Amino acid sequence: MAPAHASESGLPFEPVYGPEALADWDPAARLGVPGGYPFTRGVYPTMYTGRPWTMRQYAGFGTAAESNARYRQLIADGTTGLSVAFDLPTQMGHDSDAPLAHGEVGRVGVAVDSLDDMRELFAGIPLDRVSTSMTINAPAAPLLLLYELVAEEQGVPGDRLDGTVQNDVLKEYIARGTYIFPPEPSLRLTADTFRYCSERLPRWNPISVSGYHMAEAGASPVQEVAFTLANAVAYLRTALDAGLTADRLGPRLSFFFVARTTFLEEVAKFRAARRIWARIMRDEFGARQPKAWMLRFHTQTAGVQLTAQQPEVNLVRVAVQALGAVLGGTQSLHTNAFDEAIALPTAHAARLALRTQQVLAYETDVTATVDPFAGSYAVESLTDAVEEAVVALMGRIEELGGAVAALHQGFQTGEIERNAYRIARETDSGERVVVGVNRFRLGTADEERSYEPLRVDPAIESRQKARLAELRAARDGRAVTESLTALRTAAEGSANVLYPMKEALRARATVGEVCNTLREVWGVHRPAAGT
Repeated sequence: MAPAHASESGLPFEPVYGPEALADWDPAARLGVPGGYPFTRGVYPTMYTGRPWTMRQYAGFGTAAESNARYRQLIADGTTGLSVAFDLPTQMGHDSDAPLAHGEVGRVGVAVDSLDDMRELFAGIPLDRVSTSMTINAPAAPLLLLYELVAEEQGVPGDRLDGTVQNDVLKEYIARGTYIFPPEPSLRLTADTFRYCSERLPRWNPISVSGYHMAEAGASPVQEVAFTLANAVAYLRTALDAGLTADRLGPRLSFFFVARTTFLEEVAKFRAARRIWARIMRDEFGARQPKAWMLRFHTQTAGVQLTAQQPEVNLVRVAVQALGAVLGGTQSLHTNAFDEAIALPTAHAARLALRTQQVLAYETDVTATVDPFAGSYAVESLTDAVEEAVVALMGRIEELGGAVAALHQGFQTGEIERNAYRIARETDSGERVVVGVNRFRLGTADEERSYEPLRVDPAIESRQKARLAELRAARDGRAVTESLTALRTAAEGSANVLYPMKEALRARATVGEVCNTLREVWGVHRPAAGT
């Protein structure tokens, strides 16, 4: 029987799977047991039967005080982990009073310019009792250090801090664009962060290698996994060159994937990714610790699949996506709010997103048993097909010289753009159904329910500028200058830049001043024409 259609990755998707699909299939080799190599069935023996995944809701907007209020509300509503969204100037290493920051301060996340802002962001939140994820990349190091400094002020030592900093700059060159420095010094900064966390923050995950943003840019499930794991290989090689070992770093690596509405392939994708990574760590990098073989990951439901038309339908999409992430074995999960295709989520929408996870965890039976799809003719076949395609695509990247060499050639970006174009054409033609957009639309615009989005006060920018002016007037200017000079010296040499960077931030240097010091030494990345 011919396949009825292809999967999201273009793989054959049979209308019926039977025993013949798994002929000569060895469950002991392909599955193992939960918590055991190759971790197809999950990284822990009991998975959610003992406790559910971490419910980590991504939030941040306006000023640090406003975001702090949202975090407190999320904690009160039952979230078990915080996830910080930073505004665009912060993501690009610019202070709120920089000319390039104009019009963007506090709009898509919280503005954090200095230790004062980070202190206010976590006021009243004991940092030894919460796990925090920070979605920040090029300036990940200074934001992580600000967090550590606030913890120190609370009396919390570094070895009691739990969380993750994204710190995945390679995907910024491929798909997202919030890079600062060229790839090579960026990798040096990543390696310095690895070493610093190993020495000072042993429970902290110093990187979350991210497929999510590449998927949002148009990558297929196979491309998402292949490009993510290829980037992870590049980071590992950089870390090994810096003197770390696979056994030391491996247990602290984390990953970040999307969950789409194509439920079955998403479950297969997560299972295949674990199997591939376990083999890479054990066989290619020679790691001997089973913890170093584990692919632990956070999942976020697919923002790119949310629609502004009939936004309440997004509640259904998000529930399906979240279920796929759970049945795929995620360690933590963010569920998007139904209104995020329109604006930053309101408190009501954010609460409904969290309630979606809570219903899955506490009202269904998906936490009663580990990996219920194990042995499924369809899911195991899809898992094998995704694995084979991912390995082949990673092989192409290796032939180009690895992830960094491939991105300089525009390979990953070109592959993603071609797939994104295919999706757009299928949507425009109606071949790909999007409920409420190209099918099942309402008759008139008047039938769409009115919606009042969250609005960010434009006066935030002037208030942040005033805070910066006050900070610069009150701080010890000589101490700031001396500490930034020490940072420059470290950047020009081979010393770990995070130690002098921390002292500069302690002296109340701003994130922008720290990044500008490094810009002067390392330069800025300028994409080649056509990439």
